[in-house]
Amino acid sequence: MKKLLLIMNPAAGTKKANPHLPEILSVFGRAGYACLCFMTQKRGDGTTLAAQYAAQVDLIVCIGGDGTFNEVISGVVSVGAATPIGYIPAGSTNDFAASLGLSKNVVQAAQDIAAGKPVSYDIGRFRDRYFTYVASFGAFTKTSYATSQSVKNALGHLAYVLEGIREITSLHRYHVAVTLDDSLREEGDYIFGAVSNSTSVGGILTLDKNVVDMNDGLFELLLVKYPRNMSELAEVIKALTSQKYDSPSLIFRPAKKLSVAADPGMDWTLDGEFAKGSADVEIENLHSAVNIVVNRA
Repeated sequence: MKKLLLIMNPAAGTKKANPHLPEILSVFGRAGYACLCFMTQKRGDGTTLAAQYAAQVDLIVCIGGDGTFNEVISGVVSVGAATPIGYIPAGSTNDFAASLGLSKNVVQAAQDIAAGKPVSYDIGRFRDRYFTYVASFGAFTKTSYATSQSVKNALGHLAYVLEGIREITSLHRYHVAVTLDDSLREEGDYIFGAVSNSTSVGGILTLDKNVVDMNDGLFELLLVKYPRNMSELAEVIKALTSQKYDSPSLIFRPAKKLSVAADPGMDWTLDGEFAKGSADVEIENLHSAVNIVVNRA
């Protein structure tokens, strides 16, 4: 019998997956898996468990939000394992799951994993940490980790939008210099920046799925220029909502590797989790680093 490691965050989102756990386990049992199941208790448990058991199982399934999924991915990659990973999204926003087109119904998501096949995807390395779909700074960045879980549960996507609007009106200016693939350099004042491998960022910004390939060895760099007046602010908002990446208010570039020089007090988020800033940050695309189970049928 095949072995499956299930890692669940019972506090994720509105806890919608919790009452369905017996049914989810039954889905995998019928698919021929003997399930080893763990509940995370604190931050980092997903990484520890995935690293400990990755070499001993045929499949790892994560139930939780993007932060929990990030931990599981980090654990698998840190030990050099190629174990396929299934994702049952149960968080508040689930950006990465949206990019993959995963079902929001947790039981259907389990059935899709049982019937699916592993597909290779890129991830990112940020100093000594990994991220699945985005490393970002500036407006919206603090939203995912600064908004309380109770507010996220009550308002869902609206909580992110409200917090994001509150941040963009403050228009904090970040002076940043980005070197792409050791050649092209972009330097200026920005209100937001993201190095992403996803069509959804923070539940607020979306990228055209026709320009995002999640396994091409490249990130998409998005920099939003600091608007000097209300007219430029209106152009920023129009460009973001209409996905007009050729707007003069935006910089949109593909890159495999980026070096970012900024004020060390400028903090980041990795898949919605806090990351301390530093004067120089190296970000690298790890091509086809993980195998995620999806059902293309």
